[in-house]
Amino acid sequence: MSMNSVPLGSIVQEIAEEMKLAGDRGAVADYIPQLASVSPWHFGMAIVDMDGECHVAGDAQVPFSIQSITKVFALTMALGAVGDALWHRVGREPSGSAFNSIVQLEWERGIPRNPFINAGAIVVSDILLSHYEPAEVIGEFLQFMRMLTGDDSVAIDQIVARSERDTGFRNVALANYMRAFGNIHHPVDKTLGVYFHQCSLSMDCRQLARAGRFLMTGGRNPDTGLSVVTPQRARRILALMMTCGHYDGSGEFAHRVGLPGKSGVGGGILAIAPRIASIAVWSPGLNDRGNSQLGTLALERLVQRTGWSVFGPG
Repeated sequence: MSMNSVPLGSIVQEIAEEMKLAGDRGAVADYIPQLASVSPWHFGMAIVDMDGECHVAGDAQVPFSIQSITKVFALTMALGAVGDALWHRVGREPSGSAFNSIVQLEWERGIPRNPFINAGAIVVSDILLSHYEPAEVIGEFLQFMRMLTGDDSVAIDQIVARSERDTGFRNVALANYMRAFGNIHHPVDKTLGVYFHQCSLSMDCRQLARAGRFLMTGGRNPDTGLSVVTPQRARRILALMMTCGHYDGSGEFAHRVGLPGKSGVGGGILAIAPRIASIAVWSPGLNDRGNSQLGTLALERLVQRTGWSVFGPG
């Protein structure tokens, strides 16, 4: 819980006010045209605690493209479908390379380092396609996200999905390269269709924080009391978020924030304080590692004021 007497709602509001004054807001991702048009002046934050209270500030109810944050939820679904057999096709180690790097795939014969880099997430999409068509997988994914949020308005932005498809040449290369090694089992266009649509999910901070609650609670959906994943699997997903959730900036994020987190190039970050809170921040400007500049700063200030870092206060 909070290490001081300041109410959490006040802390969230203070941080949002501080972010308004920030000078260096990073650079908006420009390689996906629909993301390039988003103003860098947005900042939103939402925190859902174990009691179900939601504290919001700034643009917490403005929808944005959550991009790679969806990899957490797709991994959850794939583990539910095939269990630990997934790890025969995807590793569990930090990459130390950019999120869209192709270099390691040659050295490691088509086995991506982890499910949060693009290559790993494309394999996860391929696993989800087993016995299904892309439209069915995308429908199941959307239903899963609506269940986690308790909100049927969560939707995929079809314009962003088309923009991703039209510009995703490197992802096409990654998928074809892994297909050459036998680690993509379905036609590349079908696997990438699932991947591009998944990454185009549109949510606001409030919805995203609600979607992460099952990781806060050890695998249980607080709305229904039903298990989403086992406690052991929830811990393992959190471990991957801590070590791999910010690509080659994961060590820096752990050093500064000390929470399991997953970023997306839309400027969002989902962070989990186990048994305490699920946190979503959004600011579109990115640092040189492709992670939200102000989102990271806001989370750093949050843990400084609450003592929520998994490594202890200080």
